Amino acid sequence: MSSTPSILGVDVGGTKIALSLFETSTLAPRKSMVVPTEAEQGFTHVQDRLLALIQPMLEPHTVAVGLGVPGFIDHISGRIITMPNIPGAEGSHPAQFLSQKIGLPVTIENDARCFAYAEALLGAGKGKRIVLGVTLGTGVGGGIVIDGELFYGSRGFAGEVGHMLLKPGEPPFATSDKRGEVEQFLSGTALGKRCTQAKNPQDYLDGSACDFLHADLFKEIAWFVVNVMHLVDPSIVVFGGSVGKALSPHLPAITQELKHWLLPGITPPEVVCGALEHASAVGAALRAKSASGPTDAH
Repeated sequence: MSSTPSILGVDVGGTKIALSLFETSTLAPRKSMVVPTEAEQGFTHVQDRLLALIQPMLEPHTVAVGLGVPGFIDHISGRIITMPNIPGAEGSHPAQFLSQKIGLPVTIENDARCFAYAEALLGAGKGKRIVLGVTLGTGVGGGIVIDGELFYGSRGFAGEVGHMLLKPGEPPFATSDKRGEVEQFLSGTALGKRCTQAKNPQDYLDGSACDFLHADLFKEIAWFVVNVMHLVDPSIVVFGGSVGKALSPHLPAITQELKHWLLPGITPPEVVCGALEHASAVGAALRAKSASGPTDAH
């Protein structure tokens, strides 16, 4: 067991929890584990599960814990506003709960923002001025990093790209929610409803199981990127999450589709898949490190 300081990064997803212990100064990983979230059992169960998972990962010289969670968070107080994929979380303070139990500072951040932050500082977006990170997983999340800092907007909701409207009033499956937002088209949950024959995220984009869907997905992803391009003009768009990773072999086709929808003469942004393993856990650790003092990850 090392005697140098460490930080634990925890990524709570809709389907799995990833925990990684990092050496504080270099963010080199020491140990990691991935387990199911068990979100269907509700937030109290998930919170207790987190505590049981975190405690044995800590070392005597662990100085802080960073927690990345799905949903809206009041980034001033750390209170959960809403967490659609884990019922019963509204109004809770998981960072406060965990900190009291383990006796260490716990920083909480939206998991997609953690992904964007990690990829901007250490991954595919390193050296780029404006990075948009997008996670296509159980839901669709995002984060905007400008000059190495997360951009929150005036109320803390900037970068929540999953709730941008893609085809207002026209979701691609039967539902009472007619918003037609990005999450209803491109999340793993939505894609599972659009193509019930799929066995894995690759099936949505490759092969015969969902071949009726492929052209629509390339077009919808292009529409989405064009919208964010004209809003924040990112240097690079970095995709992550289970569906985001499956985009890798299709990025040239998506970029070609982009050129069709951008205004003439506008160069499309670089569109890539994330470079880091467990990027959201890395980002959660980076946020905890930033909160506890100056970071040298830049």
